[in-house]
Amino acid sequence: MKMEQRLSVVTLGVEDLPAMRQFYTDKLGWQPAAAGGDIVFFKLNGLLLSLYDRKQLAAFMNLPLPGSPIGFRGFTLAYNVNTAAEVLDLYQSLHTKGVKILKEPFKPPFGGTIFCFADIEENSWEVAYNPFVPLDGQGNVITHYPIDHL
Repeated sequence: MKMEQRLSVVTLGVEDLPAMRQFYTDKLGWQPAAAGGDIVFFKLNGLLLSLYDRKQLAAFMNLPLPGSPIGFRGFTLAYNVNTAAEVLDLYQSLHTKGVKILKEPFKPPFGGTIFCFADIEENSWEVAYNPFVPLDGQGNVITHYPIDHL
């Protein structure tokens, strides 16, 4: 049996679950789909994002707890939209709410518009309009157009 090419849940190991839950609900306006004492789930388009105590997550995965959780973690989360105007609207909204902006809106060489922000535990988010990543009516990625010509 082959594993299908998809994701079901992305879990962020967090230091302060109540504060992180508040960030995602107050700053981003998201509502939890489910929550227990030590975990919160947000239903996204076709998958779940969960916030779970970092130490408990390491123990659950039977992994050693690495050093400082602050700083670049080797991954980013991306929220794509259909237009540059949507990127700028979200930038203005998050900036007004005091969200930490990592990179002001810019136009990358391949086209589109992007800005980057961090949640309160330094998880990096990218908000992007990328002309090579079309979305369906629910915001799901349809495909990635070829980029071998870039």
